[in-house]
Amino acid sequence: MRLIGRQKSRRHLGSGKAASSRGLFPRLVRDKKGVSVLELALVAPIFLTMTLYGLELVYMAIVSMQVSQIASSLSDNASRLGQTDNSGVTPTVSENEIDTIMGAALRQGDGIDFEVKGRLILSSLEKDEVTDRQYIHWQRCRGSLDETSDYGLEGTGLSGQEIDGMGDPGRIIKAAGANSSAVMFAEVIYDHEGIFRDLFVSDVRFKEQSAFEIRDNRNLEPGVTGAEADSLCS
Repeated sequence: MRLIGRQKSRRHLGSGKAASSRGLFPRLVRDKKGVSVLELALVAPIFLTMTLYGLELVYMAIVSMQVSQIASSLSDNASRLGQTDNSGVTPTVSENEIDTIMGAALRQGDGIDFEVKGRLILSSLEKDEVTDRQYIHWQRCRGSLDETSDYGLEGTGLSGQEIDGMGDPGRIIKAAGANSSAVMFAEVIYDHEGIFRDLFVSDVRFKEQSAFEIRDNRNLEPGVTGAEADSLCS
């Protein structure tokens, strides 16, 4: 009798363990305590990546706008050189005046380290009174980036191959007339590095152009006067 009772007890104990294990899985399924944490762990990397990528694109757009503003300011300021001259003599452009506006353009780009990563190229597009050719009378540069003008160096167009003017195809800009007008043409080049380097966007080179016709009479014949210069394209 005792033996039988023990066997029954063992069978009862075994059935209790099986019942307990069968009830574990349903309880785990019903347990919702860690769902939010799990969802956050799955979504957070995707959300963070999209946020950082968006930040990179916004920064790139801001830098592009700054480069465009530098080009516009440089050509506009160059077109006003000599405007405040009250003498009776038609003013010329001096090296000191060019250095001043070029230096101002570099300071405008301090926030993006433009002097190290960029290049300013300012050209005086004029029309030769003898040959009626469009040509680059003088050209000045600033910035450490090793880059030259897309339209040639100083003197381009006066001899050799003629040029139609300066600017993108379909938007060519020309000087209006011999010894009476000139176009201040600015080219601004900048090598942009992303906030996160190459993680989202590869390095980009921004190139912007801007042109203004000179605002007042200017003695164009001598080109640029003065001895000292910090803006020579050399």
